[in-house]
Amino acid sequence: MTDGDGITAGGAVLARLARLGVDCVFVNSGTDFPPVIEGMAQAAAADLDLPRMVVVPHEHAAMGMAHGYWLLSGRPQAVMLHTNVGLANAAAGAINAACEHVPMIVLSGRTPVTEQGRFGARTVPISWGQEMADQAALVRGSVKWDYELRFPEQVPDLLDRAMAIADTTPKGPVYLSLPREVLAETCPRSAIDAPVRQNPVSGAGATGAVEQAAEWLSGAEAPLVIAQRGAGDAASFAAFSDWAARWGIAVASWWATRLAIATDHDCHVGADPGEALAAADVVLVLDSLAPWQPEIHSLRPDARVIQMGPDPLFARFPVRHFPADLAIAGEISETLPALIAATDRRGPGRPDRAARLAGRSAARRTRDEEAIRADLAAGAITKAGVGHLLGRALDRADIASSVFSELGVPLGPLARRDHAAWFQEPHSGGLGWAFAAAIGAQMADPGRLCVATMGDGSYLFANPAACHQVVEALDLPILIVVANNREWGAVRHSVLGMYPDGAAARANSVPLTSLEPVPDLCAIARASRAAAWRVERAEEVETVLDAALQACLGERRAAFVEVAL
Repeated sequence: MTDGDGITAGGAVLARLARLGVDCVFVNSGTDFPPVIEGMAQAAAADLDLPRMVVVPHEHAAMGMAHGYWLLSGRPQAVMLHTNVGLANAAAGAINAACEHVPMIVLSGRTPVTEQGRFGARTVPISWGQEMADQAALVRGSVKWDYELRFPEQVPDLLDRAMAIADTTPKGPVYLSLPREVLAETCPRSAIDAPVRQNPVSGAGATGAVEQAAEWLSGAEAPLVIAQRGAGDAASFAAFSDWAARWGIAVASWWATRLAIATDHDCHVGADPGEALAAADVVLVLDSLAPWQPEIHSLRPDARVIQMGPDPLFARFPVRHFPADLAIAGEISETLPALIAATDRRGPGRPDRAARLAGRSAARRTRDEEAIRADLAAGAITKAGVGHLLGRALDRADIASSVFSELGVPLGPLARRDHAAWFQEPHSGGLGWAFAAAIGAQMADPGRLCVATMGDGSYLFANPAACHQVVEALDLPILIVVANNREWGAVRHSVLGMYPDGAAARANSVPLTSLEPVPDLCAIARASRAAAWRVERAEEVETVLDAALQACLGERRAAFVEVAL
């Protein structure tokens, strides 16, 4: 292929994504894809590098896979979908990515705008039926940037800009629509090979604000950190753990979507910040959308609150009135080490405070474990009990692992210790996330064991037949654990929380929450050749989890465990 030659703009899109460092394009194709598919064949003939093209039978799963891939790799991926209907199915995934600051490039075809006389014009009735006045409106509330490809030579510039914006602090998804007529035109090779000329911006926090935060924290009597989205990368995670221990700073993981500190760390006060928050004179809110629940948690009137994160005021959300006496913007992997260094310049730490925290944390863990063991001994299977046993099984397996939980087993009873060990469903609540995210994560890091744990409702939201098909097609040895209570438990708990003495609470069952009759979930897994078990007795849970891990690690196949609660 000479410099003057080219390939379809559809193929050029893929080639440029590869140039931008995209490993995978998660694809759900349609009638807008012929120029993309032809371009793939042309690129192969010309020996052009393309990303791995991963066929995913449902768009929400494709978005979850891109989300999970980024969580373990730190590299934004791309999703390519079919016109407005594919984009509509992906909208919940875009909401999740926006909420959690996950960068990705979302692409979807646009139905041909011409009816005849132009190559790529409408050929089937859906070309009329899928026309929209504003297709991007389906995701505009969730993406940082959106545009439409108008000319083939725009491919490199628009994709370069899309990637730079997606990966700029605060990170998030972007969207580009692709009309079929434009995809069918030729893009010159020189444009595909052009250097990348736009790069992302990473915020690191203002020095003065970091010094002020260090002054407050070093002089505090009862400091508290509330962390929801982790403590940055592996290096800042380790530094944060050591810093909390040196200074005796309590750390709470209220509704944590990523792990900030080991669950058995001496300074970890657990998931509920209530007791520590009531006593705290300085609170560092570490990338937390909702750091406490105002209705049930009390903040000292004289407490000073530091908000730190990529977007410390969470500007996308119209209502969020948590105090911010000091706000520090930037990636946690950059701002947290700066804060640690600034604090350490002010003294050696507070070993006295650390010793008191260690005693209280150990006593809390002992009480919690004794309660779980008592339940199991009595034959009661709870999510906490399953989590406790899963943690023990993973420890025995002695392999790096990442658990993706969506209304599945809770953090705390499940022991987790490294920065990539725990991920929970986004606070936006686009359910059906965990299964797909675990698939994407397993692709990103084949050396880790990825575990998806869900309630039965979340498992059904995940389009499980589609997810199992991808797992089998990609030959991924992931573990899926479904805690089955035969209902939407989160809805029931919400009803009882608002109306504890109401008519619904007095009824034999809470309306609109039952999932009876329960499908044969193991049959869904076995349809894609996964090893599958259903467990109904407490004394069998640990044995089955060990067998499932052996299927994953020894036989290199997917394993599915349904636990009847």
